[in-house]
Amino acid sequence: MAMREIRVVGDPVLRTPCEEITDIDARVRSLVEDLLETVDADGRAGLAANQIGVGLRAFSWNIDDEVGYILNPRIVEVSEDEYQDGDEGCLSVPGLWFPTKRAWYARAEGIDLDGKQVIVEGEELMARCIQHEVDHLDGMLYLDRLDKAVRRKAMKAIREQL
Repeated sequence: MAMREIRVVGDPVLRTPCEEITDIDARVRSLVEDLLETVDADGRAGLAANQIGVGLRAFSWNIDDEVGYILNPRIVEVSEDEYQDGDEGCLSVPGLWFPTKRAWYARAEGIDLDGKQVIVEGEELMARCIQHEVDHLDGMLYLDRLDKAVRRKAMKAIREQL
């Protein structure tokens, strides 16, 4: 297991959709170990594989003292009429937080290392995490979901950090 370096905005791996995991081999097992170790630090709620430079569909989470992972996640349900609009941040956009609208509830389905079905669901922070990490796996950043004026402000702040 290894604590892995987080890729930051500007790295093309963050904009590349991740591939489905078709074989659960030693590489995938090692990836899961690294995801779990890397997400298990203060201030970290979720981590997608591409954030550590691996283009496979997997993410880990660390919410309410629960650390877990899911392979090949697909969001299968979100609340249609209940939303949250709180500040959101990202390990790949360090130090910046912006109001991001997300569904209040989300449910994702995928598999574990044994190929068994995994369901990850929740409200509020867990729902935000599921949506945020699946966006990463689809090659999106939360910045893409910001209102235009807020996005301009965010991009200016990012440029100032460089």
